[in-house]
Amino acid sequence: MKPTILSLIALFSTALHSLAGVAIDVDSFGKSLGGWTKRSNQSAEYPLSGSSYRTYKPEVSPTPDGGIFVSVRIDHVRGWLASDDHAILEITVNSKGMIASAQSNIAIQGQSITSDVILGSNEASKQIVSGPERAVQIGADLVSNLSAKMLRENIVEAGRVSFPAALRHNYNQLFQAVRLDGAPVTLTPPVVPATAPATTPPTTSAAPPATTPAGTTPSAAPPSTTPPSVPAAPEAPKATPAPVGKPAEPAPASAPLEIKAYGTPSSAELPVQK
Repeated sequence: MKPTILSLIALFSTALHSLAGVAIDVDSFGKSLGGWTKRSNQSAEYPLSGSSYRTYKPEVSPTPDGGIFVSVRIDHVRGWLASDDHAILEITVNSKGMIASAQSNIAIQGQSITSDVILGSNEASKQIVSGPERAVQIGADLVSNLSAKMLRENIVEAGRVSFPAALRHNYNQLFQAVRLDGAPVTLTPPVVPATAPATTPPTTSAAPPATTPAGTTPSAAPPSTTPPSVPAAPEAPKATPAPVGKPAEPAPASAPLEIKAYGTPSSAELPVQK
C-alpha cells in the first residue's frame, strides 16, 4: 500500500511540475501540422504553397533565466529522385512565455544560408513591442532577413523559394503551442494603459437654440401660466372728484387775487352754542 501511495504522490508532483513555468504543447503543435503520423510518429507532413514539407517533433531545453530553448527541424520534401532540403528553426522563449529571439538556417545542396539572430529589442536594448505583437514582429523580421539572403543566391526552384514561408508557418504554430503555467499565452490580451475618455464632438446637425424676439412667445414651448414679474409703475396722484351736480370749473389762470377786508362777524354768523 505504501509504495502505491508514494507512486501516486510522485506522479502528482511530476504533473504539477510539468504545468509550472514555460513549456511547449507538443501534441497541439503536431495537430496544427496534420498530426505526428510519419517517421514512427516523430514527424508531420503537409502541403504548403504547392510543395510538401516535413516537420519533426521539437527539441526543448531549459534556459538559465527560467525560459526554454526550442529547436525544430523542417524538411523540404523534393521526391524520390532528389535529395531533400533541410532547415532548422530555433527560438528562445523567456520566463513570461514571450519569444525573446529567433534564428533559422537552411541547407540547400550543401549550401548553408543562416539568418541573423532576430531579437525583440532595438539598438538601445529597448523592447519594440510587447506581448503577441513582439512575436509577430520577430517572425516577420526573420523571414525578411532569410528571404533577402536567399535572393542573393539566385535560388529559383518553387519549393526552395517558399522555404522561408514554411519556416514562418512553423514559427506561428509553434508560438501558438507555447504554454505558461499550463495556459496558452496567446489568448491573454495585451495590457492597454488607461486613458481619459475621449470627448464627443458636438453634432453639427443639431439646430442651435432659437432666439425669441421681445414680446413674442416661441411656438415650440407651451405658453407659461405665470405672468412675468414686471416692476410696478409708480401710481399717478388721483384727482379729487368734483361734487355731484356741480361740475368742477377750473379757476382761470389769470384770475386776480381778491382780498376782502377783515370785519367783525355778526351774531348771525356766530355758531350756536348748545
